[in-house]
Amino acid sequence: MPAVAERVEQALSPVVAERGFDLEAVEVQPAGRRRLVRVLVDQDGGVTLDDIASLTAALSAHLDSTDAMGEQPYVLEVSSPGVGRPLTLPRHWRRNADRKVALTTTDGAKVTGRIGASDDDGVTLTEVEGGASADGATAGFAYSEISEAHVEVEF
Repeated sequence: MPAVAERVEQALSPVVAERGFDLEAVEVQPAGRRRLVRVLVDQDGGVTLDDIASLTAALSAHLDSTDAMGEQPYVLEVSSPGVGRPLTLPRHWRRNADRKVALTTTDGAKVTGRIGASDDDGVTLTEVEGGASADGATAGFAYSEISEAHVEVEF
C-alpha cells in the first residue's frame, strides 16, 4: 500500500504545513473492510489535544475532498510521535533539548547523555556516559556519525 500512503501524504502535506505542523509520517494499512490512515504530526512546543482535534477535522475534510483514498472507507487517526520515535532529523534533536538520549555511533559505540545544543549539522551531549569520552563530559556528534538514537524515558 505504499502508493496509497504516498498519495495521502501528498494530499495532506499542504494542510498540515499551513496549520504550522510538521508531517512526521503517514501510514495506510488494512483494517477489516476499511483502511487505517495514521498521520503523525509535531511542532515546536509540542502538540495539544485541541491541536489534534482541530487538525483531525481539517485533514478528514480535505482527504474526503480528494481521491487519494479511492472509494474504500477509512478511519483517520492523527497523533504526535511518541517518545520511542528515533531521532533522525535536526528538528527532532531541537525539540528534545535537555532530555536524556541513547545513541549508537556509526562505529558501534553506545553513548548516553543529555541533549544540549543542536543545529543542522550535529548535536552536543552533556552528562555523557560511554563512548570515548570521560563519564560526565560533554561530547559533540555530527548527525552523520550517529546510526541510531532514541530518547530515554526518565522517571
